[in-house]
Formats: sequence, C-alpha cells, structure tokens
Amino acid sequence: MSEFLYIYRGEQQTGTPEQLAALTQKWITWVTGLGESGHLVNRGQSLEHGGKVVDGKRNVVTDGPYAETKDLVGGFSLIEAQDLDQAVELSEGCPIFESGGLVEIRPIRKLNM
Repeated sequence: MSEFLYIYRGEQQTGTPEQLAALTQKWITWVTGLGESGHLVNRGQSLEHGGKVVDGKRNVVTDGPYAETKDLVGGFSLIEAQDLDQAVELSEGCPIFESGGLVEIRPIRKLNM
C-alpha cells in the first residue's frame, strides 16, 4: 500500500445555513466511509482562505492565496491505496465534485533519512 495526498480545490462554498449543513454532512459521510474501509490515514483539515506566499529566491512575502482565483485549496486528506488508480477510484463521490471542484491526487514519496 502507498500513501496519497488528496488536495481539495474549488471555490469557497456559499449557500443557506441549511445547504452548508447538508454539504458538511456529505463530507462527514464520505470521509467516514474512507476510514471504515481502511483507506484513511489522516482526515486532514480545512484551510483558511487567507495566508502568505513566500518567494525565498527574491525575498518577497505577499498576501495570498489570492481570493480572486477560482482554484483555492480548501483542504487536504492523506489516504492509503494500492496504487494511483485505486486512489482515483476512492476519490469518487467526494462532495467537492458537486460544486465543480476537483481533487488533486499526489503520491507521497518516501524519503530514507
């Protein structure tokens, strides 16, 4: 088994409190399913929309990520799967797809240190 990082990308969710509560429940159900099937290593966290971008080469720090972008990183999870194909399959049903968002799936490279 290998580890994969799910990076959730999409616009900030809006709606009525009831709609947001229903969406939150869908996320809980989906993530719980990953855990119950033995694929969830770390459920991760949601990310705040503000922050800083550091360009060390030019020694510049700017505000970011930029709210006007359509591709905000909203959170992440760490999962375990046999291979990248299974990691893709496990992402099916992620609630972010309902709002046009996407899941970026990145294999975790194990470093021998």
